[in-house]
Amino acid sequence: MPDARFDRWFMYFPGNYRWSAALALVLGSAPYGGAELGEVDEVGRSLAGRVGDDEAWFSAWVAMGEGVRARADAAAAAGRNLTAAAGYLRSASYFHIGERFRLPKDTAALGAAQAGVDSFGRWAALTDGPPVERVEVPFEGTHLPAYLTAPPRAGGSAPVPCVVFFDGLDITKELQYVRGVAELVRRDVACLVVDGPGNGEAIRVRGLPLRPDYEAAGSAALDFLAGRPEIDSARVGVMGISLGGYYAARCASREHRFAACVCWGAIWDYRAIWERRIAESFGGAMSVAGDHICWVLGCDRFDEALGRLEAYALDGVVQDMECPCLVLHGERDEQIPLAHAEALVRAVGSPDKELRVFGEQVGGATHCQNDRLTAATTAYADWFADRLGAAGT
Repeated sequence: MPDARFDRWFMYFPGNYRWSAALALVLGSAPYGGAELGEVDEVGRSLAGRVGDDEAWFSAWVAMGEGVRARADAAAAAGRNLTAAAGYLRSASYFHIGERFRLPKDTAALGAAQAGVDSFGRWAALTDGPPVERVEVPFEGTHLPAYLTAPPRAGGSAPVPCVVFFDGLDITKELQYVRGVAELVRRDVACLVVDGPGNGEAIRVRGLPLRPDYEAAGSAALDFLAGRPEIDSARVGVMGISLGGYYAARCASREHRFAACVCWGAIWDYRAIWERRIAESFGGAMSVAGDHICWVLGCDRFDEALGRLEAYALDGVVQDMECPCLVLHGERDEQIPLAHAEALVRAVGSPDKELRVFGEQVGGATHCQNDRLTAATTAYADWFADRLGAAGT
């Protein structure tokens, strides 16, 4: 039965929030080349009789990714590099959106995730946009995979500011990239998009589970950027989406080299969120299957997961934040109540702090503006450009 809480929201699969949110996530990336309406709808229609069957979801999206990539390969072979690049970028989105619900992460799941990484790399090699460099951020004896993109610089031009962009609970750096990185670059702000612990390749390939002290990853990113001559290391901000709102706030509060912070979706007490979800038997607004939380935390039981999540609270942490802070939150966020965003902003220690709430009249009222992506991407890009002193504002 459709849930009355979502009666004013785009629900491609009525009665299934998780699937609908994921489809909206990939469809919303269309302004940045991450999806094509007809391709997404083709997958959606093929799943109409199997809603909730995560195996069917995986197979349908992987098949679309493979088909789009095959056409991109043909275009590349014919020397049509721009046509090929567009196809590779979309196929990366389809592989990753298909893989997100598959647990355990078996050979098929890891193969799909790697196909998404490979497709993104093929796009980066052929795009006529700003160069996208795959980099490895040194981190505690291993590396965090990341992409660095910066606005073109004329010879001798000054270093530019940068934003370190972390994932959420269930996203990858490839999916992040098509959630507005281009808006930063257009405003002369570089971006380091990172798979931090618990996300993307960091957990799938490097075996790095989620951890509460995310400032360790933030400090590693800053140390890496300090060695890049095109980046002004005194003007580096940090941003995270969804659970990444916790990562960003934690980083900015514990690592005072960050010059600005955006929490794209607020987190205040993450254990409380999962206590509610478990009590509801995962029947509410969930972006992933319930056992995803155990996988990213590296545990086997929900009680153990809740124990570990005790550390994922920001009271007593964000009071130490000194840099400017912007929190973006949907008025009708189905996953994280608006009250959590209000509590976060009240506690932030910086005098330069703002809660920007997206309502239904303007659009973007849902979780992380899934229903109106550009409302958020232009907002954070303009704010960072102002706070970090970018030239292209």
